[in-house]
Amino acid sequence: MFELLNNAVLEPEFSDQGVDCYRLNAGQLLNQYYIVSEEGTRKLLNQPEVVGYEVYQCLLNATTRMMQHLHEKGLVSSANILSILRGALNYPMEESCYRSGICVHDISFLSSERVFEQDEIAGLEIKYSKLAAVPDSTLLIGDIIATGDTLVHCLHYVMDYYKKHHASLRNIIAFTIGGNTGIEIMEELTKEIQKFWPEFEGFICVYYEGIFNTYKDKGVSGINLPYVDFYWKDGIVAPAYRRQTLQRRNTLFEKCIIYDGGARRYEIQDHIHEVLEYWEGILARAGQIDLKALTDEKLGYETPIDFENWKRLNHYEKLEDDDMKALYQQEQSYMNSLNGVEVREIAEQRIAEFKAALKQYIL
Repeated sequence: MFELLNNAVLEPEFSDQGVDCYRLNAGQLLNQYYIVSEEGTRKLLNQPEVVGYEVYQCLLNATTRMMQHLHEKGLVSSANILSILRGALNYPMEESCYRSGICVHDISFLSSERVFEQDEIAGLEIKYSKLAAVPDSTLLIGDIIATGDTLVHCLHYVMDYYKKHHASLRNIIAFTIGGNTGIEIMEELTKEIQKFWPEFEGFICVYYEGIFNTYKDKGVSGINLPYVDFYWKDGIVAPAYRRQTLQRRNTLFEKCIIYDGGARRYEIQDHIHEVLEYWEGILARAGQIDLKALTDEKLGYETPIDFENWKRLNHYEKLEDDDMKALYQQEQSYMNSLNGVEVREIAEQRIAEFKAALKQYIL
């Protein structure tokens, strides 16, 4: 597991207006990291049937409540929004600021695109930029962070722009559906930025529903995308999100925590193709996939597991014990419900559910 999270624990920050917020306590971190959980974000992460404008709408309540919290704590008063195209357009940064009484001075845009050589990614290139340097403001970002390469590339570009215009930033707030690599990246970026801006306060990173991890291989199914697909292993997920995921049998077995955010909002046909391609691939390989191994992979640890180890591996030691025991029991019941179930059955049902939900988009 990512070293900085080895001894990390979740600590309650607030629970209000349907939003649960947890602070990550991981010792000597330079930055602040939070996990927020809300009905809309849980729906988005657990239901790839959510497409189009609803993707944006699902993120609005959690984002707004967290911005209000940061505003109340005096961590942000004005902002310059950085939109890294196109995925950032899913995130309701401007509207959440408006609802939270935070002044938005400007909105900057960057288009960071992959450069290919002989069908392999050779790097990233900024093909479009519209930047503004707003002195002593907060830079506000919403984006998916997997490897973090795009974030680093864009922030270096922005920092150079600010330096050329003799401006500095107070802090950077990032909202993300993302992985634990983002923490390592932000810790290093803070050290780097403080070398030329000692007054820089650092990052405040807000994760929706969990700090995830990416597959390092094709997984038990043999068809996951390494360093692209998110899952729970070596991550930290919000209790309410775990609870909802386990309420339906098939949800745990989706390809990824989040399918391509850009396609899901703007190229729905591509999103549908990706989801169906995964489940049809599972169906074709059903006889080769061990359901117990697949379940353990998705949960992030080998089962069966006792309560104390379960609580430790999930970083829930500081959370209410009775609530965690109930959640642990729910997970045991879920595992028991899989007895006698076949992978083929799950795949066939999931394909039928998805086609029925999005039949208006399927040509």
